[in-house]
Amino acid sequence: MKKILVFTAASLAFSMSAPADIQNPPGAQYTPTRKLSRALSNILYGFVEVPEQIVRKTEAHGRKAGYTWGVVEGFKRSGQRLGYGFLELVTFPFPTNSGTFKPRYRQCGRDNRIEMNPTQGLSEFPPELGFESYYRYTRAQKY
Repeated sequence: MKKILVFTAASLAFSMSAPADIQNPPGAQYTPTRKLSRALSNILYGFVEVPEQIVRKTEAHGRKAGYTWGVVEGFKRSGQRLGYGFLELVTFPFPTNSGTFKPRYRQCGRDNRIEMNPTQGLSEFPPELGFESYYRYTRAQKY
């Protein structure tokens, strides 16, 4: 009986010392500072959507679509970025999206990097022009 009591007390003490909380919840990376930087980048670099959409539409549908549909889509998306940027600039100290600082617009892609969803999904930060590499490997063949 004494062994069972000691075992129960030891297991109870061990379980009380174990953290019962998530140490790094999924929303922990979204802070007011990140919301402010997202707002400023959307305001300052949202215009990059115009050449980005021209390139994307040209690659997918040809030059005529790129220089007509791509321009219109780019201006629409940069307007969305500008609007979200000013909204987040004004509300950056407050958690406005379901009690978190996550972006209000729909994100896309696995890592929400540069990939654009064709049905109005915006990445968290504006796209970058030029050579983009997020991979630590190359496709060069070694002999």
